[in-house]
Amino acid sequence: MKSDGQSARERLLNAAQVLFYNDGIGATGIDAIVERAGVAKKSLYNNFASKADLVNQYIEARHAEWLALYEARLAGASSPKEGVLAVFDAYQDHAEFAYERGFRGCGLLNAAAELATGDAGRQAVRRHKQEVEAILAGHLHKVLPDDRAATIAKHISFLLEGAMARAGLDGTGANVATARAMASDMIDAL
Repeated sequence: MKSDGQSARERLLNAAQVLFYNDGIGATGIDAIVERAGVAKKSLYNNFASKADLVNQYIEARHAEWLALYEARLAGASSPKEGVLAVFDAYQDHAEFAYERGFRGCGLLNAAAELATGDAGRQAVRRHKQEVEAILAGHLHKVLPDDRAATIAKHISFLLEGAMARAGLDGTGANVATARAMASDMIDAL
């Protein structure tokens, strides 16, 4: 068994993150996760109630990962516009991460596409996307009336999601950078 200082739970979650992103949730079996983590299968069930629980923890970890990227980018923002652009920069950071098999798009949307409509993991992805839109609206509320800020935040959110989908297809963050420039122009025109 591995002894890299991480708990069995951390190793299992890290292994699941890589495998779920690389191969998809449905194509990734428990055996592959425990093998990559270097732990006994019993460790998985001691730390997670089921594969569904592990999937939900994966989704929560991806959400927390993105929030940390955003917070790091937000630290350098000094205006509402820069706050909005920090969202794009965080997604750009996500796209440019050194993935084992290359960038495949938003890991949360990829996961949601595999989950049933009412699945808790899919609901968690929806909450993430709503939170991103609320973050955008929060920055825009500082310079626009509430109803206008909400509308523009939705437009920018759709622009961002489209850019991420295209970036996933292309395997690079170039479309995110293009969308960022479009959002910047959109804000300047307000």
